[in-house]
Amino acid sequence: MELRLTEIFHSLQGEARTVGRPTVFVRLTGCPQRCVWCDTEYAFSGGEKWTLEAILAEVARHGAGCVTVTGGEPLAQPNCLPLLTALCDQGYEVSLETGGAMDIAGVDERVSVVMDLKAPGSGEQHNNRLENIPHLRPNHQVKFVLADRRDYDWARFMLDQHQLHKRVSDVLFSPVQGTLAPGELADWIVADRLPVRFQLQLHKLLWNDARGR
Repeated sequence: MELRLTEIFHSLQGEARTVGRPTVFVRLTGCPQRCVWCDTEYAFSGGEKWTLEAILAEVARHGAGCVTVTGGEPLAQPNCLPLLTALCDQGYEVSLETGGAMDIAGVDERVSVVMDLKAPGSGEQHNNRLENIPHLRPNHQVKFVLADRRDYDWARFMLDQHQLHKRVSDVLFSPVQGTLAPGELADWIVADRLPVRFQLQLHKLLWNDARGR
């Protein structure tokens, strides 16, 4: 069994519930979406084929207890599912970062899925797979990356319409870097008393979005 990978690296988790924790990142190659603000375009193509055994060995070499499988869009590769299960079987705390356009129903229940819902400003709202919402579990998280007030109002509607904060452990609101001022988004959240978690991407604050950090 093989998967196409862009990189495997060891860093601090930059976002979501385990932010700040040492984590091994397994970045799979390929993505069917083209978000306007994407910060990992280098993972759209290329990469190298790895066997499952080689991936597990490289993850183990780094010695971290947390593993995040990301992309690109990991679920675009069918062999992502057995990779996730194998990582869980090895005893890792595993999370999956997915763009919300692919079916999450087959993901191992031990995995913490961090699923995007793409706002209008992303250019990918039409690809949101809303059929995923009933498959969200208490150990999952939903992430909104927001570029402006229109995106925020849409995210607020989705939060209420689907009662997302009652389905998952965290609903994450994050501003597009350089487009929406963090303080402005924070003010909106506080004013509306939303049951969400405001987040900035730690890795961008520390390393200015350097690849492999």
